[in-house]
Amino acid sequence: MVAALAANTGIAITKFGAFLVTGSSSMLSEAIHSLADSGNQVLLLVGGRRAKRAADDEHQFGYGRVRYVYAFVVSIVLFCLGGLFSIYEGWHKIHAPEELTSPTVAFVVLGIAIVLEGFSFRTAVLEANRSRGSSSLFAFVREVRQPELPVVLLEDAGALVGLVFALVGVTLAVVTGDGRWDGVGALAIGSLLLVIAVFLALEMSSMLVGESAVPEQTAAILAALESEPRVERVIHLRTLHTGPDELLVAAKIAVRHDDTAAAVAVAIDGAERRVRDAVPEARWVYLEPDLERDS
Repeated sequence: MVAALAANTGIAITKFGAFLVTGSSSMLSEAIHSLADSGNQVLLLVGGRRAKRAADDEHQFGYGRVRYVYAFVVSIVLFCLGGLFSIYEGWHKIHAPEELTSPTVAFVVLGIAIVLEGFSFRTAVLEANRSRGSSSLFAFVREVRQPELPVVLLEDAGALVGLVFALVGVTLAVVTGDGRWDGVGALAIGSLLLVIAVFLALEMSSMLVGESAVPEQTAAILAALESEPRVERVIHLRTLHTGPDELLVAAKIAVRHDDTAAAVAVAIDGAERRVRDAVPEARWVYLEPDLERDS
């Protein structure tokens, strides 16, 4: 993340320089986009550090959800600073077109940025492949409970597509001599950023409200509970992410009607150990014993 921050900051500075030389709205939109990405990575780093604080009396399940708060702020920054500004700049350029100067500078900067962003996106995809299994990238972004990787994936994908939009806009403006195409490129970049920002905001707000374990984890928890010899079956199970890597598990389990209190305690202890072995993220496990009843 630190390396990506340094790279995005350098790219943003280069794009701003290219804008000052060429006057391209598409280049300015891309510069603002890179600046927003840099700020977002700073926010994610800060959120990650603040989430590591130990639990206290006021936050007894810790501060893990702080990472979701900062990721939500990222979506707002991307929406306001990146999307809305780019749309405004594109609209302004379409209504007051200006001829580009030194477009070669824009082409060189855009080409270098596409290569660098391509490497960054490839790295993010490889990182996602380690944990997404057979799920598609889209499904992975929807289901994963760690906010940083989906944000980076979408930012890098948006950066690549945005650079293509900018390249097309600048190219058409140079070929046709009509500066309005440069404004169209900025509008396309802004619209893309708005879509990504809204998607991220919806995903992060769902995590803030509280999401359950992913289906694979739920199945593993059920199997672990029912593998305990003294547990007859799981009557019901509830899970909640108290942070990206922390899971609260609450379940009502059926025990034998003739078990002693000591035997029930042994069953609960054994079931807890099995759950934590199966799903290491299960930090808090609360089990309520009950008797099987005829429905």
